Amino acid sequence: MWDYSEEVKEHFYNPRNVGVLEGANGVGDVGSISCGDALRLMLKVDAESDTITEARFQTFGCGSAIASSSALTEMVKGMKLDEALEITNQQIADFLGGLPPEKMHCSVMGREALHAAIADYRGEVWEDDHEEGALICKCFGIDAVMIEETIRANNLSSLEEVTNYTKAGGGCATCHEGIEEILTKVLAERGETLSPVVKQPEPKAPLTNLQRIKRIETVLESIRPALQRDHGDVELVDVDGKTVYVNMTGACSGCSQAAVTLGGIQQRLMEDLGEFVKVVPASAMKRA
Repeated sequence: MWDYSEEVKEHFYNPRNVGVLEGANGVGDVGSISCGDALRLMLKVDAESDTITEARFQTFGCGSAIASSSALTEMVKGMKLDEALEITNQQIADFLGGLPPEKMHCSVMGREALHAAIADYRGEVWEDDHEEGALICKCFGIDAVMIEETIRANNLSSLEEVTNYTKAGGGCATCHEGIEEILTKVLAERGETLSPVVKQPEPKAPLTNLQRIKRIETVLESIRPALQRDHGDVELVDVDGKTVYVNMTGACSGCSQAAVTLGGIQQRLMEDLGEFVKVVPASAMKRA
């Protein structure tokens, strides 16, 4: 299990500025639920002073994604737009007392959402579309431009670090060669060479669907008492491959922080199962 700072835990269990910001005049959307992380950052900017007066967020993702989003909204309030654009993903992580290396992509997502929201306020087009032929990681939709920029901004030097910061290469692994080509190019500019990748041990046999369902039910049982204390609950509806469908009931149904709760459940499941899964409301199931 990853070692989280007290600040990360605080912003996860008690996130600041969650929910819809009425009257927002700058909105940035990054990520996608299908990739396991999605963030909407909403800003209210005072036109006369070019200052961010309010910030709120909605996110679907792990505890680090929630904590990073919460921290970012606290950081930008009171900042002028040009000042906010100078915020780096490392500063978001530092605000939280650090993030586990495997979770640095959450701070990168926050920085992207901030740039997208400011571009939206200014009436600009935020260039997040893939250039033709530049899509490197199909599993998570990461292009060459983002990989190269992240390597440069964070002084990365290994495939593992690129995966931690961008998620690229964390799925089927067929994009590793493409990532290494980008790494080799940037490292050469720094007078460095790419170290050979140490062969990883053979992965464990994947869980059968029945084994996965039993493990999921066990994790939900361990979470249930905390939800019930707040007069809520969660029930497993279906498991379709790596997608877990649940119903939030009682006080959890329609709660403004339901997405946060789902993100926490997803985090617990991934840590227990040792594999990526996404937790979505049963209402999102395709109807026959």
